[in-house]
Amino acid sequence: MMYKRLRDLREDRDLKQKDIADFLNISQRGYSHYETGNNDIPTEILIRLADFYETSVDYLLGRTNNKNKREKQKN
Repeated sequence: MMYKRLRDLREDRDLKQKDIADFLNISQRGYSHYETGNNDIPTEILIRLADFYETSVDYLLGRTNNKNKREKQKN
């Protein structure tokens, strides 16, 4: 699975893969493998990316087209 939305979000902010890799404390090559789908993205990394881009994990995974991060519901 290719994570095109990760690339789109990164490029929309004029960031390089190295910038995101540094934020995640991983190598640029490792991050590149996430964007291209060569490696699955660990849950912890997906959550950090969703927080960084202020969107949802579901948006990153293509499960929704709504970019807006949903607020947690109060019980």
